Amino acid sequence: MSEHETASETLGEPTRRDFLYLTTGMAGAVGAAAVAWPFIDQMRPDASTLALASIEVDVSSLQPGMSLTAKWRGKPVFIRNRTDKEVEEANAVALADLKDPVARNANLPADAQATDVDRSAGKDKENWIVMIGSCTHLGCVPLGQAGDFGGWFCPCHGSHYDTAGRIRKGPAPENLAVPTFAFTTDTVIKIG
Repeated sequence: MSEHETASETLGEPTRRDFLYLTTGMAGAVGAAAVAWPFIDQMRPDASTLALASIEVDVSSLQPGMSLTAKWRGKPVFIRNRTDKEVEEANAVALADLKDPVARNANLPADAQATDVDRSAGKDKENWIVMIGSCTHLGCVPLGQAGDFGGWFCPCHGSHYDTAGRIRKGPAPENLAVPTFAFTTDTVIKIG
């Protein structure tokens, strides 16, 4: 034992200096967390953003052949109550004739085929179609009940979608996307 060493230092026991280092380090960590918290907290979405995470749309006034456009997460969402004729036309299209054979329906597996029923609200509500109204070419908003296939037409670059929102002609590479949605009642659709 040297003349400046204490018995506790040679035996490896904690000293007052060890205690001061430990408490100073802990106080510094708490202080750093307190300073950083406002910066971390500001990155959380505010209440208005959280409110738009999902919306409910009343579709009770939509008779067959009518559409409405809702806004969800800053994007237009097309909701259409299709006529029997529109559903028949969409069902008559062979999958081999489609430019994009994938359903692009967030409610189904990613590899689901672009059949009319897989693009719609399901077998019991096949007349209902809900799609994000943003052209898959450059994000323009297509016009409804227009184009060569009676569905949607993007006049900006000439993309034609059928009555199931499937790309049939033009530069758009994919079908209009179907967001996560469900009927909460017979007349209310929850999107998101």
